Amino acid sequence: MAVIPIALVSLCAQAPSLSVWDGVYTADQAKHGESLYRDHCERCHGLELEGDDESVALTGETFEANWDTLPLGKLYQRIRRDMPYNDPGKLSPEVNAAVLAFILKSNGFPAGETELPHNEDLLNLIRFDTSKPAKK
Repeated sequence: MAVIPIALVSLCAQAPSLSVWDGVYTADQAKHGESLYRDHCERCHGLELEGDDESVALTGETFEANWDTLPLGKLYQRIRRDMPYNDPGKLSPEVNAAVLAFILKSNGFPAGETELPHNEDLLNLIRFDTSKPAKK
Protein backbone atom coordinates (compact mmCIF):
# COMPACT_ATOMS: atom_id res chain seq x y z
CA MET A 1 0.00 0.00 0.00
CA ALA A 2 1.41 3.39 -0.99
CA VAL A 3 1.90 6.06 1.62
CA ILE A 4 0.39 9.31 0.38
CA PRO A 5 1.93 12.49 1.75
CA ILE A 6 -0.64 14.22 3.96
CA ALA A 7 0.41 17.63 2.64
CA LEU A 8 -0.35 16.55 -0.93
CA VAL A 9 -3.72 15.03 0.01
CA SER A 10 -4.56 18.27 1.80
CA LEU A 11 -3.44 20.35 -1.17
CA CYS A 12 -5.47 18.20 -3.60
CA ALA A 13 -8.54 18.48 -1.37
CA GLN A 14 -8.24 22.26 -1.45
CA ALA A 15 -7.52 22.48 -5.18
CA PRO A 16 -8.54 19.31 -7.00
CA SER A 17 -6.91 20.57 -10.17
CA LEU A 18 -3.27 21.41 -9.44
CA SER A 19 -0.77 22.58 -12.01
CA VAL A 20 2.95 21.91 -12.38
CA TRP A 21 3.28 25.61 -11.52
CA ASP A 22 2.08 24.89 -7.96
CA GLY A 23 5.40 23.47 -6.71
CA VAL A 24 4.55 19.77 -6.92
CA TYR A 25 8.09 18.41 -6.34
CA THR A 26 10.95 19.30 -4.02
CA ALA A 27 14.37 20.63 -4.96
CA ASP A 28 15.98 17.64 -3.22
CA GLN A 29 13.81 15.22 -5.19
CA ALA A 30 14.80 16.90 -8.47
CA LYS A 31 18.47 16.83 -7.48
CA HIS A 32 18.21 13.10 -6.77
CA GLY A 33 16.29 12.71 -10.04
CA GLU A 34 19.13 14.38 -11.92
CA SER A 35 21.62 11.72 -10.83
CA LEU A 36 19.11 9.00 -11.72
CA TYR A 37 18.54 10.65 -15.10
CA ARG A 38 22.30 10.62 -15.71
CA ASP A 39 22.41 6.89 -14.88
CA HIS A 40 19.32 5.72 -16.76
CA CYS A 41 18.21 8.31 -19.36
CA GLU A 42 21.06 10.53 -20.51
CA ARG A 43 22.47 8.01 -22.99
CA CYS A 44 19.33 8.34 -25.15
CA HIS A 45 17.85 11.73 -24.20
CA GLY A 46 21.11 13.67 -23.94
CA LEU A 47 23.08 15.68 -21.43
CA GLU A 48 20.68 18.64 -21.68
CA LEU A 49 17.52 16.50 -22.23
CA GLU A 50 17.66 17.60 -25.88
CA GLY A 51 16.98 14.20 -27.48
CA ASP A 52 18.26 13.25 -30.91
CA ASP A 53 17.00 11.68 -34.14
CA GLU A 54 15.81 8.59 -32.27
CA SER A 55 14.85 9.93 -28.81
CA VAL A 56 12.47 12.73 -27.98
CA ALA A 57 13.60 15.87 -26.23
CA LEU A 58 12.41 16.20 -22.63
CA THR A 59 12.52 20.00 -22.68
CA GLY A 60 11.50 22.70 -25.09
CA GLU A 61 8.51 23.71 -27.15
CA THR A 62 7.78 20.36 -28.79
CA PHE A 63 7.97 18.48 -25.50
CA GLU A 64 5.75 21.03 -23.78
CA ALA A 65 3.24 21.06 -26.65
CA ASN A 66 2.98 17.26 -26.53
CA TRP A 67 2.02 17.29 -22.83
CA ASP A 68 0.29 20.67 -22.43
CA THR A 69 -2.90 20.44 -20.30
CA LEU A 70 -2.62 16.67 -19.88
CA PRO A 71 -2.56 15.08 -16.43
CA LEU A 72 0.99 14.60 -15.15
CA GLY A 73 0.05 10.97 -14.52
CA LYS A 74 0.10 10.39 -18.29
CA LEU A 75 3.75 11.43 -18.52
CA TYR A 76 4.60 9.38 -15.43
CA GLN A 77 2.84 6.37 -16.99
CA ARG A 78 4.84 6.79 -20.21
CA ILE A 79 8.09 6.83 -18.24
CA ARG A 80 7.04 3.92 -16.02
CA ARG A 81 5.80 1.75 -18.87
CA ASP A 82 8.26 2.52 -21.70
CA MET A 83 11.55 3.61 -20.13
CA PRO A 84 14.38 2.97 -20.15
CA TYR A 85 14.24 1.93 -23.78
CA ASN A 86 16.64 -1.01 -23.35
CA ASP A 87 14.73 -2.41 -20.32
CA PRO A 88 11.24 -0.88 -20.06
CA GLY A 89 9.58 -0.89 -16.66
CA LYS A 90 12.70 -1.82 -14.69
CA LEU A 91 12.84 1.37 -12.62
CA SER A 92 10.96 1.67 -9.34
CA PRO A 93 8.01 4.06 -8.95
CA GLU A 94 10.15 6.24 -6.67
CA VAL A 95 12.92 6.48 -9.28
CA ASN A 96 10.40 7.36 -11.99
CA ALA A 97 8.92 10.13 -9.82
CA ALA A 98 12.38 11.54 -9.05
CA VAL A 99 13.33 11.56 -12.75
CA LEU A 100 10.01 13.26 -13.52
CA ALA A 101 10.78 15.88 -10.85
CA PHE A 102 14.11 16.54 -12.60
CA ILE A 103 12.31 16.88 -15.95
CA LEU A 104 9.91 19.40 -14.41
CA LYS A 105 12.82 21.38 -12.94
CA SER A 106 14.61 21.30 -16.30
CA ASN A 107 11.52 22.80 -17.92
CA GLY A 108 11.48 25.71 -15.46
CA PHE A 109 8.59 24.62 -13.23
CA PRO A 110 9.05 25.66 -9.59
CA ALA A 111 9.87 23.35 -6.70
CA GLY A 112 7.70 23.23 -3.62
CA GLU A 113 7.69 21.63 -0.20
CA THR A 114 6.08 18.28 -1.03
CA GLU A 115 7.70 15.52 -3.05
CA LEU A 116 6.09 14.50 -6.29
CA PRO A 117 4.15 11.34 -5.51
CA HIS A 118 4.78 8.06 -7.29
CA ASN A 119 1.07 7.26 -7.37
CA GLU A 120 -0.47 7.66 -10.82
CA ASP A 121 -3.92 8.53 -9.45
CA LEU A 122 -2.47 11.44 -7.46
CA LEU A 123 -0.36 12.54 -10.43
CA ASN A 124 -3.52 12.64 -12.53
CA LEU A 125 -4.72 15.47 -10.25
CA ILE A 126 -1.84 17.64 -11.52
CA ARG A 127 -2.00 19.27 -14.98
CA PHE A 128 1.06 19.80 -17.14
CA ASP A 129 0.40 23.46 -18.05
CA THR A 130 3.03 25.06 -20.24
CA SER A 131 1.73 28.53 -19.34
CA LYS A 132 1.35 29.62 -15.76
CA PRO A 133 -2.38 29.69 -14.94
CA ALA A 134 -3.87 32.98 -13.86
CA LYS A 135 -4.40 33.42 -10.13
CA LYS A 136 -7.91 32.49 -9.01
